[in-house]
Amino acid sequence: MKTVTLRLVDDGNRAEVEALRVAPGQERFVDGVRDSLEEAATYTALPWCRAIYADEVPVGFVMLSDDHPDSPWPYYLWRLLIDADHQGRGYGRAALALVTAYVRTRPRAEWLVTSVATYDDPAIDATGPMAFYLGYGFEETGERHDHERVIRLKLTSH
Repeated sequence: MKTVTLRLVDDGNRAEVEALRVAPGQERFVDGVRDSLEEAATYTALPWCRAIYADEVPVGFVMLSDDHPDSPWPYYLWRLLIDADHQGRGYGRAALALVTAYVRTRPRAEWLVTSVATYDDPAIDATGPMAFYLGYGFEETGERHDHERVIRLKLTSH
């Protein structure tokens, strides 16, 4: 596998990163990069946004609420997407490992939380990210955030 890194989104790579797209049908589970960056710009506590690279090729995007004081979850994985042409190669798992390594260095980092849209339709839900997250080690909390199921990953050993 190629080396996966997380890099700032800046003027030099923004257009290339914004051009990334998930596979057809996955749009219902995750917003695109352009919409995510626009949403991030509206928040006073600026989210932690990074492009996911495989060697020198942008393959995805991640956005994290990084120790937000007004959030019920200090570390919330807001977006994670891998471009349709690069899925199934381990880049999502590698990027998530980098994100969790980063969050573990932050204050009060006990859990990484995210939420996943589900539709109670096995055909639709099978195309979503829930199995990916549960396979990584996230666990269901029983909570809902809007219409999404909240899941979390334990970051500390105690």
